[in-house]
Amino acid sequence: MNLNLRHAIMQNVANNSKEQLEDTIIDAIQRGEEKLLPGLGVLFEAIWNHSSEQQKNEMLATLEQAVKQ
Repeated sequence: MNLNLRHAIMQNVANNSKEQLEDTIIDAIQRGEEKLLPGLGVLFEAIWNHSSEQQKNEMLATLEQAVKQ
């Protein structure tokens, strides 16, 4: 069985509203379960791939500060 995890995750949220996507992200973070990390990674990849260079720089600056805490 060849399962494309990225495709499955994107299909699962494809018709979600902004509020539903936010709920998905918050729920995954609050649960803190390791098995949810790949899904968050796929969502981050989608954000990154659809961001401008300025947005990417802002995300990197935010991330840099977050990992130093």
